Amino acid sequence: MSRLADTLKSRRQRLAKLIDFPVLLRSGEFKPRNFPANPYPFRASSHFLYFAGLSLPKAAIRIEGDRLTLFLDDPDPLSALWHGESPTCDQIAAEIGADEAYPLSEIAKFAAVSDDPKFTTAIVQLRLIHDESAIAEIRKAVAVTVEAQRTGMQATLKAQKESQIRAAMESVILSHNMTCAYNSIVTVHGEVLHNEHYHHAIEPSDLILADVGAEAQSGWASDVTRTWSASGRFSPTQRAIYEIVLAAHDRAIDEIRPGVEYRDIHLLACETLAEGLLDLGILRGNAADLVDQDAHALFFPHGIGHLLGLDVHDMEDLGDLAGYETGRSRSSRFGLGYLRLDRPLRAGMVVTIEPGFYQVPAILNDPQRREKYRDMVNWERLTDFADVRGIRIEDDVLVTVDGSEVLSAALPTDPSLVESIVEQGS
Repeated sequence: MSRLADTLKSRRQRLAKLIDFPVLLRSGEFKPRNFPANPYPFRASSHFLYFAGLSLPKAAIRIEGDRLTLFLDDPDPLSALWHGESPTCDQIAAEIGADEAYPLSEIAKFAAVSDDPKFTTAIVQLRLIHDESAIAEIRKAVAVTVEAQRTGMQATLKAQKESQIRAAMESVILSHNMTCAYNSIVTVHGEVLHNEHYHHAIEPSDLILADVGAEAQSGWASDVTRTWSASGRFSPTQRAIYEIVLAAHDRAIDEIRPGVEYRDIHLLACETLAEGLLDLGILRGNAADLVDQDAHALFFPHGIGHLLGLDVHDMEDLGDLAGYETGRSRSSRFGLGYLRLDRPLRAGMVVTIEPGFYQVPAILNDPQRREKYRDMVNWERLTDFADVRGIRIEDDVLVTVDGSEVLSAALPTDPSLVESIVEQGS
């Protein structure tokens, strides 16, 4: 039996300990891009992929105990003209360790469920804690991402537009026969959290925020962000804010270990950010009180991170079922409403840690917030930091038995080291 088949059987065996009924998972189909014969690239459902191991279009699997049944039609002989020779259903079944295989039309003859809440809960329990095979695949994706990020930094001094830095980064990912795990963010407008426009000209005074991650051929994701100066050297104000974000990043990672509440890690990062902004004279008051009143969220409105696995925001297709411990729900608070993960950490989880500082006009110019926080923010002092639109520092972190491992540690966060990498491209 192949290593893949061994891994998939182990996952089925662990599933069998959680449910006692047969289940069915479908992979999905190609989605046409205007014309049916010109589809978007196919990527199977992550839940299917977790148990099937291969991204197979128009396929389904039935799991009963540790038995696996594959439903897949053999390729149409005429398709070889367009796509070349393709493996048969039986050949794929052998590769993934299926006990039997049938054409898709036979699926109605087999009883199984696909939407039972017990099954969904079982999937969450399994996918929260990564096995060795999953961690190995995430490591592969992270290693390529680190290379891509370095390449983007080194391309900066010769780039005129964001798109050129993006192209340098994504070319590394493609050269490893991987894809992007999500739409890349490579922007001088870091205050737009999910900016997917790449046409802006780059000025020496700009910061480049690059949130770019590779997805391994197996589907496992990575998610890494770095921020650097377009000129190669941070201005004094940029470096001051960068070091505050880095302090929040480092303190958060230092606290990661089994049993620690992820929400507490988020709040620690918020308080660290508030302390730094107090030191710079941007905020006024006491750090803990400022966080209690969500004043920090004027500049750090999102959560500290999220689960990472077969999806970059892993299992969020299930809503908050994976991200939130049973009995918990999202807060309505300005500073906590975007927290994507609220459960105690366990060994085998992979999470992101990604604090940031952003000057979002829609937030900072909102009349109600200006009034609420008028005594907590030194608005005049804030104008001294106009060259800091957005900074984010993000790493992928594995929770280990006795602490954590930063999987993306090969990519420096120290501002001087980041500057040296950028200057290598001169």
